[in-house]
Amino acid sequence: MSNRLLEGEIESYLSDYSEYLLRYRGLSDATVTTYFQDLNTFVAFLTMMKISKFDVVDRKIVRSFLAFLVDRDYKRSSISRKLSVLRGFYRWLVSEQFSLTDPVPRRSVMKKENKLPRFLSNEEVSRLIASPKLGGSDELLVNRDVALLELIYAAGLRVSEVNSINIGDIDLERKTLRIIGKGDKERISLIGKSAAMALGNYINNDRTKVKNVNQINAMFLSIRGTRLSVRSIQAVVKKHSRLAGLGNEVHPHTLRHSFATHLINGGADLRVVQDLLGHSSPATTQIYTHVTGVESRKSYMESHPLAQE
Repeated sequence: MSNRLLEGEIESYLSDYSEYLLRYRGLSDATVTTYFQDLNTFVAFLTMMKISKFDVVDRKIVRSFLAFLVDRDYKRSSISRKLSVLRGFYRWLVSEQFSLTDPVPRRSVMKKENKLPRFLSNEEVSRLIASPKLGGSDELLVNRDVALLELIYAAGLRVSEVNSINIGDIDLERKTLRIIGKGDKERISLIGKSAAMALGNYINNDRTKVKNVNQINAMFLSIRGTRLSVRSIQAVVKKHSRLAGLGNEVHPHTLRHSFATHLINGGADLRVVQDLLGHSSPATTQIYTHVTGVESRKSYMESHPLAQE
């Protein structure tokens, strides 16, 4: 989190802000690290401008920072995120009386790209999950890879949530799953019969063959007997996406989007989907109603006998 080009006061503020986010806001280490990646872009900009204090920054400097980001081809979504992090930082500086003014506009000065999340059809999900059994996995990892794909789709999990699941978090009899989500918030999710069977097969077969398995709590293990990393989980999904003929752009989050979209297409209440996804605001879940609206129009135009006349 440090920047050697800026010493003293500015470093002290960054350190204090990190402690505030961790201790008082209760954010995870990973979230704080992401925040500081964005903040350090701003610090690097101040260094370039030979500015050594946060409290001398005004609207003009913030606008220059925005132009700096645009000039370096940052995406609009990335710029909006960086400004949001900067807004929170200056709000804290003012509250602690480290700065008399907040130079960051309260509203984003750039509209986010209206990108609808990609999701798979039911048939595409089935092809993806079938891939490990069709020779897409090492013989010792077939049941693991099937269970992994089934669970991400069945519960709509983030990749970090899959990575953190322990063997005791899953109740196969009740078909429930304990999840630790963003901000260390706990929720209970449901899994269907297909996912429960796949998990049972993995737990009773592939997982038992891993070295020192009784000494490890992690649900999903590498062939070496270590917790399957986030990157490895992403690699498994991408590998089977290619083998299933779905291309290279399918990620764990694609399955999460598919989970939400399929639930809403099936008539699930938006509030229920919000709870299952672990969204703190219904506004975040609202995007899936737009996705299903697009799909409804597409189906209508392709299927109705008079739609094209």
